[in-house]
Amino acid sequence: AICRLGVSGLKNHTKTIGLFNAKAENEIKTCKTLIAQHNSNAPEDRTLLQALPGVGRKTANVVLTSACGHPTIAADTHIFCSSNRTKVALENLRQTEEKLLKVVPEEFKVNVH
Repeated sequence: AICRLGVSGLKNHTKTIGLFNAKAENEIKTCKTLIAQHNSNAPEDRTLLQALPGVGRKTANVVLTSACGHPTIAADTHIFCSSNRTKVALENLRQTEEKLLKVVPEEFKVNVH
């Protein structure tokens, strides 16, 4: 259904969010890739998710936790700042994610973000 909207149609639905032009273009490309390469399903693998247009590590982790229930943490600027205030954060987002994966109990990882 999203592919049928096309980029311009999707932009009409997303114009209130930041960077909607680029996001709409990547969303259409991602939908086409999911249809062609993944039988219309999001893969449950971070590397495959990050190979999709516009998908970085945080988005891949959000999909893995929210859609697939995998115990991982989607570290973003907010998580980094909160972790920094509580002296958990290290030097960058990736190190913060790795540290949180070590210290957050397994049962909380899916919902910690």
